[in-house]
Amino acid sequence: MEVIIYTDGGSRGNPGEAGIGIVIEDAEGNSIKEISQYIGTQTNNVAEYKALSRALEVAVDMGATNVTCYLDSELVTKQIKGEYKVKNERMIPMYNMVMPLVNKFDKFHIEHIRREKNKKADALANRAMDEK
Repeated sequence: MEVIIYTDGGSRGNPGEAGIGIVIEDAEGNSIKEISQYIGTQTNNVAEYKALSRALEVAVDMGATNVTCYLDSELVTKQIKGEYKVKNERMIPMYNMVMPLVNKFDKFHIEHIRREKNKKADALANRAMDEK
């Protein structure tokens, strides 16, 4: 089963009130799951990692085997791809939470996209912060 995932995590203040937004689509681009969740006080980067982690957990539960993820966080994308080292002490556990999930898929691809192309996930993350 192939899925396309858009995630966004944000915080108001850094750290501050944080939320995650996730859109999971089937291979044809139809939305099959949306998540908007408040995650307490976090930094923006932690929120980005938590959004990705939650999305991958859901994809595993759905039985997905082929996953493409789109994030507007260049840092998280490049760390997951191995292009950047994870140097920040607080980010190491986040990275270590995501990588075992990545390895559960037969095919995994992650790509950085511009914020304008991630509006739906961004709106869900903002809704979570608004409705906390």
